[in-house]
Amino acid sequence: HPMSRAQPVQHVAQTTFTVHTRGRSLSEITSKIAEVVSASGVATGIAHVFVQHTSASLLIGENADPTVVADLERFFARLVPDGDALFHHRDEGPDDMPAHVRSVLTGVSLSVPVHNGKPLLGTWQGVFLYEHRHEAHQRKITVTVSGH
Repeated sequence: HPMSRAQPVQHVAQTTFTVHTRGRSLSEITSKIAEVVSASGVATGIAHVFVQHTSASLLIGENADPTVVADLERFFARLVPDGDALFHHRDEGPDDMPAHVRSVLTGVSLSVPVHNGKPLLGTWQGVFLYEHRHEAHQRKITVTVSGH
């Protein structure tokens, strides 16, 4: 008789929260992601993070030196300038289409490993919501944590 091993029970938890942005900027949400992961009861697995908008995005970047986020914004201002004559979609102003392009380039979802009930990030890594519009917005983020 071959011995059968009990498989750990797969667990899935999902939480949606809102981030109030102050206009075009990066908001670190690492601690909120850690709270959601901890509350999920998952010790080992994956946290999938998704922002439900077309003019905001998510990224993992350095969270130790604030000049990094300022440099990122200067880079994107050069890469995708507001009011570029290339764009026809301007329904909500000169930052409308550039916000969509920035979102596509940086992405609306990411995955973070979960280890010992915590997001497994590097020493200087943080999770950021990147607001691409000039006006303040309320952005919904859904985190799905799965594992055991």
